[in-house]
Amino acid sequence: MRAVTYDAYGETPTIRERPQPECPAGAAVVRVRATGVCRSDWHAWRGHDPVPLPMVPGHEFAGVVERVGAGVTGARPGDRVTAPFVCGCGHCPWCAAGDAQVCPDQYQPGFTGPGSFAEFVLVPAADTNLIHLPDALGFDAAAALGCRFATAWRAVTDQGRLTAGDTLAVFGCGGLGLSAVMIGRALDARVFAIDVSSAALARAAALGAEPLETSDLDAAIAAIQRSGGAHVSLDALGSPALAAASVRSLRRRGRHIQVGLLLGDDAATPLPMDVVVAHELEILGSHGMAAADYPAMLALVAAGRLDPAALIGRRISLEDAPAALAALDRPGPPGLTVVELG
Repeated sequence: MRAVTYDAYGETPTIRERPQPECPAGAAVVRVRATGVCRSDWHAWRGHDPVPLPMVPGHEFAGVVERVGAGVTGARPGDRVTAPFVCGCGHCPWCAAGDAQVCPDQYQPGFTGPGSFAEFVLVPAADTNLIHLPDALGFDAAAALGCRFATAWRAVTDQGRLTAGDTLAVFGCGGLGLSAVMIGRALDARVFAIDVSSAALARAAALGAEPLETSDLDAAIAAIQRSGGAHVSLDALGSPALAAASVRSLRRRGRHIQVGLLLGDDAATPLPMDVVVAHELEILGSHGMAAADYPAMLALVAAGRLDPAALIGRRISLEDAPAALAALDRPGPPGLTVVELG
C-alpha cells in the first residue's frame, strides 16, 4: 500500500510502498477514504510528542472496513466507519466504564502505531472502537470528527457542561477551536472567538461567534468579563499565554478546559492559581472521546445542527500530504485540511 512515512523528526516525509496492516483477532483493517491533517500529527513529526520511528502519521480518518479479525461481531467488510484517535483496549476498568479515551493500554494510529496517511489503517479492539457512519455523512466530514471535532464536543459538552444561554470563550481558532465554536452555537450558547488571525476570526464569525483579536489579550479578557465572564473557556491551541487568559476570562465558578497540547517547555504552564482559588474555578483536561459517546454528537450532525463539512478549508491528495504536514510550521489558512484517497 502507499503510505506517507518519516524516518526522523523534522525530516521531509515521503510516500512509499509499505505492507498492509495485519489483522489480528479482535481487530479490523480499514481502507482509508479520507484523513485529516492535524496539528497533533505535526507535534509528533517535529518530535515534541515522541513516537516510534519510522512512523506513518495520521489519526483522523474515515473509510470502509476491508477485513476483520477473529471474534469481531460488530463490523463486517464493507461497513462505512470511523474511529476515535484514542483506541481503547476494550477490557480494562476505564474501557468498561466507557472512558476508553483514558485507557492506560490505548492505541493511537499515527503515534503508537502506523497511522492513516495510508491506504489502510489498523483499528484494534474493533468492537470497542469502530463507529458506524450515517449514510448521509461523507467520508471527508467524518474524517473531521475523529480528533478535533470529537475532542471539542467532549470538552464543551461533557467536561465543560455548557448549556443554552451560557457563555463560551474559545482561545485559538484552528480546526479544534472552530469545532468548539460550531458546537457552542449549536447548543445555543453565546460564543467569543479569540485568535490573532483575521481570517480565522472571520471564519469563526461566520459560524456565529463574536470575534476578539488577541494582539492584546488583556483587552480580550476585559471584553469577555464585561459580558459577565465565560461559564466555560478553552485553550484550543496549546499556549501558556492563552491558557492563562482562558482562566482569567471565566466568571466565578467557571470551567477552563485545556484541549490544546502543551508539550516541552510549555508543559509547565503557569496559571493564575490565586484566581482559581478565590473564584472556585475548575481546571479540566479533555483527551478525545470514546466511541461509545459518538451517538449524541452524530445525532446533531444527522439533524443538521452540526455540519463538520463546513469546517473543511482544503481537500488534497495523498501526494500533497507531506507538504501539508510540514506547512504546519507556520500559520495556514483557516479550517481543516482533509486528504482524500478516492
